[in-house]
Amino acid sequence: MSLGDDPEDSGGYGGTGQTRTRYPEGGSDVYGGARRSGRSSSRSLVTVVGVVVLLIAAIAFANRGGGDDASSSATGAGGQPKASSTAASGKTPVQSDSGGVPTTFAHDAQGAQSAAANYAVALGSTDMFAKTTRDAVLQSVITPSRIAGLEAALDKAYTPEFNETLGLNRDGSAPAGYTFVSRTSPIGTKVTQTSAEATSVDVWCGGLLGLAGANSTNPVTSSWFTITMQLEWTSNTWKIVTHSQKEGPSPVPGDDKASSADEMANAVQEFGGFTYAR
Repeated sequence: MSLGDDPEDSGGYGGTGQTRTRYPEGGSDVYGGARRSGRSSSRSLVTVVGVVVLLIAAIAFANRGGGDDASSSATGAGGQPKASSTAASGKTPVQSDSGGVPTTFAHDAQGAQSAAANYAVALGSTDMFAKTTRDAVLQSVITPSRIAGLEAALDKAYTPEFNETLGLNRDGSAPAGYTFVSRTSPIGTKVTQTSAEATSVDVWCGGLLGLAGANSTNPVTSSWFTITMQLEWTSNTWKIVTHSQKEGPSPVPGDDKASSADEMANAVQEFGGFTYAR
């Protein structure tokens, strides 16, 4: 899951827009049957927004880095990105990984974009809900001087009681018969400021969050948001100094049928994530 600065601005896993959605007919599955009532949707929304607000408070830390304006070589007339600015370059910026998180990126703006995309995936994963795996993620993506403070802040946010509000066990694991889904998928990246030692990258993402199971009261929902990462060059790679989030850009939802709990759980287990590189 991703984190932000303000519950009004953080579109991580909530939203107030309404649209027409067609659900599968028949069955008692939370993901199918009759349309979910407004009250049920509101409860789910409150729970999801609560998740974002807690994480916002934990991860939004100060002293955001800056830098020079991004190079104009990646933009065309009117400041719009060139078609080639996000096209595959043939380079291999991801040279190693740490705990499953890609690391050691190229020392340029392209490498910073690859780092930001991969770090968004890591920070939006289910690994963040158990201390051991969460600390491993932070060690991989956060600049060394910020790790201790962020570990302490997140320990206060990801409490056993907090996990229970999501329908998880107190240790952050999913109850028997359920699959916990927390996945962030980058759609694109944009460099907003860059220098040799500091780069700011926006990552446009889609997210999934919820508990897949026949009797789940927090079914998996989707959202759209943009993550801003201030990165610094340290230990021969890019690492996060600060991190924030805002809502959108959000497309108009299609008139799709919601999948059953089993379909959703199987999809998450069968479809692996990606290593993101330009």
